[in-house]
Amino acid sequence: EPTFTSTLTEDELATVVWPYQDTSRRFDDPVAAASSFATDFLGFDEPLVGELQQGDQRSGEVDIRPEADGPVTTVLVRQLGDDSWWVLGSSTADVTVAEPEAGATVTNPARVAGSARAFEGNVEVLVHEDGSTEPIGTGNVTGGGGGEAAPFEGTVDYEPGSPRWGAMVFRTTSAEDGRVWQATVLRVRLGG
Repeated sequence: EPTFTSTLTEDELATVVWPYQDTSRRFDDPVAAASSFATDFLGFDEPLVGELQQGDQRSGEVDIRPEADGPVTTVLVRQLGDDSWWVLGSSTADVTVAEPEAGATVTNPARVAGSARAFEGNVEVLVHEDGSTEPIGTGNVTGGGGGEAAPFEGTVDYEPGSPRWGAMVFRTTSAEDGRVWQATVLRVRLGG
């Protein structure tokens, strides 16, 4: 297994969630990067992937939906120094995260807070470290079910290793069949 050294600066490394820097996987198309993030990282099943909505010359957003009338997860993409497209995270109107903030250092157990509207109020929280699509910690918090978003707070235990970068995923699932419905994803530094 060859190792790949990243051409990203420390500041860039601190912002990118996908693809992992220590692999050869790179994207010259922002929509392909967002699509891979949705299926390979978040676990969407055949999502509908929109077009790039350009922010500036090197950044933009790509909307992902689980189905035509499903909720929108907005994937944030940026073209960095190596001219590849990278995913910085994602957001959805139904899951707003107040804690942790993007770029913050979390410690075990990770404290989370925000508001959500989801089936039975249930939001899965997954802690990922760079290099693995398998979470190192999982938990659930409860926001609002049905019509209104409601506050949530809680903690999620994870297996702390050496301090490194990772991501926190706040994901909801479909009431019909349990598939991934939408997700808010933040870049975080994992404390040991």
